[in-house]
Amino acid sequence: MSTVIKAAGPARFLSLVPHLLGFHPTRSLVLVPFSGRRSVGAMRFDLPSADGADDVERIASTCIGMVCRLPDADALALVVYTDDSLHRADDSVPHHAFVRAIAARADACGIEVRDALCVGADAWTAYPDDGAAPRLGDLSEVAAPAADDLPPVRAGDQSAGAELPPVADEAAHPVAAALRALDQAVRTVCADDSAEPGADERTIATLGRLDPQALTAACRLDELPALFEDALAWDPSALAPFEAATLIWCLARPALRDIALVQWCGTLADGEAALDAQLQWEGGADYPADLGMRMWGEGTRPDRDRLSRALELARHAAALAPDAVRPGALATCAWLSWALGRSTHAESFARRACELEPEHGLGEIVRSFVAVGHVPDWAFRGETGRRGRR
Repeated sequence: MSTVIKAAGPARFLSLVPHLLGFHPTRSLVLVPFSGRRSVGAMRFDLPSADGADDVERIASTCIGMVCRLPDADALALVVYTDDSLHRADDSVPHHAFVRAIAARADACGIEVRDALCVGADAWTAYPDDGAAPRLGDLSEVAAPAADDLPPVRAGDQSAGAELPPVADEAAHPVAAALRALDQAVRTVCADDSAEPGADERTIATLGRLDPQALTAACRLDELPALFEDALAWDPSALAPFEAATLIWCLARPALRDIALVQWCGTLADGEAALDAQLQWEGGADYPADLGMRMWGEGTRPDRDRLSRALELARHAAALAPDAVRPGALATCAWLSWALGRSTHAESFARRACELEPEHGLGEIVRSFVAVGHVPDWAFRGETGRRGRR
């Protein structure tokens, strides 16, 4: 996001930071890089632990390294959000050593530090020069301003939104039944027993006993890209049992899930290319590098609204899924969250996927991304036009 910051002083700037992030950060370092007077986004990092002195230098290097990946960034403002009190007998400000490490690396990279601020449990302040006493301000001065032209701020901190929607048993049970019916329909439609005597008659008889909705859903799997594209228009909070079952069934199968992810961060044509590539790969061909690298965050920046719709679909699918097949939907939530720049959410979803299925492939990949601070390359590129069905 690129935003013109019009802040008459640090208190006003602090009131705008949650609007840049979309939430109220806690126990965090927030960096706001600038190109001239225009902000070029906002980055949130976990604060080093109190006993993690060795982590300070490493985290500071990682933080400034990310700022340096923004091609036009020439300055930054930093804000530390802490639960600690700022009213201290020794006039110290929490995490001062960490802030000095950030400033030193910024200076080494030619990045100007315009403001270094701290918001505590009971006050806010600017980090003073060494030896100076901090001047504390009241938290009411940094309350979020009411303005229609500012991006919205959701309730809660950086963890809000990583939970699954609540689901009643009366909603989950029909989905579980639809999954069983769909699985039976797929097995029947795909059965290869034509060499057995009477096979055709048995298949016809079995088809006649199948739930018609399950048979329709199974047949839709023949046109996966069209299915995944249509799903983006579904209401995630009102999924019909067979809509939810079809999504859950696909997301539980890595080959189909990856086709969906490539398509949702691109276009219908990308999904068709991913499906063709998957079929060729299963026949022994190499998987195209350009499609594979999308999963690692390379390539054109996806449309944010499109990814957000896909994430809501996956969240509701995960909430409705039985535990046995939930990891696929959870890992999908993890990857989509990571692709949207929400690493805190991504780690939470991925961890839950791995708790249900240890060594879950995509879940472990996303967790490794977060652990080493790997974010999509497209996060450092400008917005593109909307992409979708074409």
